[in-house]
Amino acid sequence: MKRRDCLALMGASSLLLAGCAGVPAATGTGDLGVVVARSTGTLAIVNTSQRTLLAEVKGLGDLSHASVVFSRDGRYAFVFGRDGALTKVDLLTHRIAGRVMQAGNSIGGAISADGRLVVAQNYTPGGIKAFDTTTLELVADIPAEYENGKLSRVVGLVDLPGRRFAYSLFDANAIWITDLSNPARPVTTKLPNIGKQPYDALVTPNGRHYIAGLFGEDGLAMVDLWEDKPTVRRILGGYGRGQEPLPVYKMPHLRGWAVAGRRAYLPAIGRHEVLVVDTDTWQEVGRIPVAGQPVFVMARPDGRQVWVNFSVPDYHRVQVIDTTTQSIVRTLEPGKAVLHMEFTPRGESVWISSRDAHRVSVIDTQTFATQATMTVDSPSGIFFTSRAARVGF
Repeated sequence: MKRRDCLALMGASSLLLAGCAGVPAATGTGDLGVVVARSTGTLAIVNTSQRTLLAEVKGLGDLSHASVVFSRDGRYAFVFGRDGALTKVDLLTHRIAGRVMQAGNSIGGAISADGRLVVAQNYTPGGIKAFDTTTLELVADIPAEYENGKLSRVVGLVDLPGRRFAYSLFDANAIWITDLSNPARPVTTKLPNIGKQPYDALVTPNGRHYIAGLFGEDGLAMVDLWEDKPTVRRILGGYGRGQEPLPVYKMPHLRGWAVAGRRAYLPAIGRHEVLVVDTDTWQEVGRIPVAGQPVFVMARPDGRQVWVNFSVPDYHRVQVIDTTTQSIVRTLEPGKAVLHMEFTPRGESVWISSRDAHRVSVIDTQTFATQATMTVDSPSGIFFTSRAARVGF
């Protein structure tokens, strides 16, 4: 057979195999991401390099507070629905690969560092459940039990190095750290009395500090996970003291806070401010006035910019902070009800969902020009597969 005939046959065979499998011929998982269409229970699959909508996967239930984590290879998205469903979606074939109703009310989850366990955090019944990522078989169930059998709502679940997970108990005022090295015999370290009503939490990019925000009082609770016997330290206590607090229209999300160099930027509850914190001392070193009550405070991957969105009535705005000057350099209005932002892996673009405008906008982070828009029904969370390589995402 002549060389050109052989190459033609090979090319035709590759296209045929891709078509049979339902796999796009020229898509790598590193190019992919998802947008949650909350009102229709749909997951929109997008290509972040081409800035296009590839497909929609329906039938995911109540996605009013949905979050997503990814398999290590970026092929599968694990979607945690508010109705307690855990759904595994194949991003290449655009199909549901598995689904289990694991609770009555769930608000998120995490995936282990080795990619073999996916863990849901639940309100009803309160606790966490761990599943095999291949089969979605339940392998561990840890009720968040306190005070004579009561179950606490769980928030702020993050993965840690190894098969460990940290999470907060909203009703029990506690932080728990569970080691699932052997899922049949979980080992949980319980840290009580950490402060009133931890509502969300994060782990710093190096995996060292777990920090929970407190809704019931000013301040945050921090655990140094590198200590042999972790203890809780209170930081930023009383940052609103002596001032009249504003009504809180939407709880800020600490998971999206920004760490840029030695500084962290986080939303101040009930205030029109972003707090600036020195991450060596964990002391406040500044405040930046912003247009409204911040919800997400997110750093561009290089740390040069911090992007902020807001609760009502200012939820049509996004502001950009230059971290070298600690000042607002741009105010954008991408659409009504901005709910989420996600940077491309190297930060050249940011994707912004505007729920009431039914629009996702892609913005150039240097020029602030709109590079693309996509129509998505009531979009909320945006998640890219680059999260698979990051601790706490």
